[in-house]
Amino acid sequence: MSLLQPFVNLDVLVVTLDGRVLVGKLRGTDQSSNLILEKCEERVFSSEGTEVVPLGLFLLRGDNLCTVGEIDAEKEQSMNIEEIKADPLSETQL
Repeated sequence: MSLLQPFVNLDVLVVTLDGRVLVGKLRGTDQSSNLILEKCEERVFSSEGTEVVPLGLFLLRGDNLCTVGEIDAEKEQSMNIEEIKADPLSETQL
């Protein structure tokens, strides 16, 4: 059983090793920590604001994961994501 199994059917935020930030509903995982995200979107941060890129159903390989965490749905709805300004995340150094 995967350590990510308790997150199935929850909204999660995933940070990948190359610094991408993905948000979606976790629909499945396997023993290799591969993820299936439903209604997935990528958040691209910049000094002008955050761009939200819809990706739909998304399969993410487990060897590309850095962090997976549950999203607080109430806080998520109260924020305007596109107004957030930040520098993009750097690629993870191995």
